[in-house]
Amino acid sequence: MDEAVEYLPHEARESVAAAIPELVSRGLLLAEGSREDLRDEALDTRWGPWSPEASFFHFATQNHIYSEASGDDRDALAAQGRPPIFTTYPEADRILLPRLPGRFDEPLGQVLYRRRTHRSFASAPVPIASFAALLSSTFGPADYIDAGAFGALIRRTSPSGGARQELEAYLGIRQVSGVTPGWYHYNSLEHSLELMTEGCTGADLSAMCGDQQWVGDAAFIVVVTAEIERMLAKYRNPRAYRVSLLNAGHLGQTFALSAVVLGLGPFQTGAFHDKALAERLNLDNVSQTPLYVLGAGLPDGGLASAPAGADMETFGLTTLQTKTTTPS
Repeated sequence: MDEAVEYLPHEARESVAAAIPELVSRGLLLAEGSREDLRDEALDTRWGPWSPEASFFHFATQNHIYSEASGDDRDALAAQGRPPIFTTYPEADRILLPRLPGRFDEPLGQVLYRRRTHRSFASAPVPIASFAALLSSTFGPADYIDAGAFGALIRRTSPSGGARQELEAYLGIRQVSGVTPGWYHYNSLEHSLELMTEGCTGADLSAMCGDQQWVGDAAFIVVVTAEIERMLAKYRNPRAYRVSLLNAGHLGQTFALSAVVLGLGPFQTGAFHDKALAERLNLDNVSQTPLYVLGAGLPDGGLASAPAGADMETFGLTTLQTKTTTPS
């Protein structure tokens, strides 16, 4: 403390020195060597490149106190308005997708172990029937539930916190049979594509996804976006944003497994330009914002078979490392 005060103008030293103990007692300053000071040093060491943005959100939302909402609480939230459970663009040009059911009778064990992240794609277009089945099985409604004061809600094939289903699917389509290249919204109520912006090239896809060149060879990408008000209508604490991110991951896994069954090579990436994607899709990037990008194409060389196990040569070239920890 004395060292810090020495850097101040002489006339301010006395008042600042008197204020420091009060600031420390209120947690606004950390005493050197205190438990909190040491924790901050450890946080800076472990989280440094991610701080302050990621570390602040993680730790600020870490200790939420959960309590069961009363009927009055639920009624009060619901009275403020039920956000629409479907997003539609009635004035947009649209393509009605075929409703031919995809074949999902392959044993789950085989599908799980044949899943790969693909980075190389054939030049042929994805058949529209496979494309439509993929969208329907991942993003379409499986059925509906009665949520009382919150009204009817959608159930999908993936879990969603509180069945809010706040995630929407927008697409950049380059090469799907019967679909003109462009940027679309998937209308899950109608099972249709709604045109947002005409034209979509491989260069567009790469530029939107962190300039990853291989993305430009994909047949299409899916931009998973959050309709914030759907989640906010029920969950008012900021930890709910974590749930939206988890929900996006659930959809990504369902997308990948469904793609394998349908003969497509899936991928997913967190490297994308949120603002540029929002602008391309005419989203405000506030109430509707991108969270995740998925994509697929016909796999170059076909789909992988289930792994037979690594050979001894592979393990001979690998050092298996472990981390030993002690309680803090």
